[in-house]
Amino acid sequence: MSEKILVGFDASDSAKRALDFAVAEAKAHDSELVVAHVLEWSPYSFLTPQELEERHKRRGEELERAEAAMITPVLTKLKDSGLKVSTALKYGHIADTLNKIAEEQGASQIFIGRTGHSGLSTRLFGSVAGSLAQTASVAVTIVP
Repeated sequence: MSEKILVGFDASDSAKRALDFAVAEAKAHDSELVVAHVLEWSPYSFLTPQELEERHKRRGEELERAEAAMITPVLTKLKDSGLKVSTALKYGHIADTLNKIAEEQGASQIFIGRTGHSGLSTRLFGSVAGSLAQTASVAVTIVP
């Protein structure tokens, strides 16, 4: 059984570099590639049942948009790469969710770009790459 490499992807320039690096590593080591995109999500316990239902509906729409904008273009790009590629698209805290995906998929390594689409939240709460490097259960490669 070949190893699996997980790459966190958000379509930022650094995520594209991380994807390219992960593809090269996967080819060099005959590994499978898992491309994951995580939409930040936090539950609001103070919402009414009707508000929660509406939010759940929007969540489904957001997943569909992310599939079309993030995952489908990557699969198209990698179609002729010769790699076995799978995807994961989930909601959650990004670093924690990427780590969970790595565990679920049996990935031996995670590749992630150093900076992504985070802006103000990075300055307030720290970077996804930094959090993932500190908490991941597998090796993390941070690509500049």
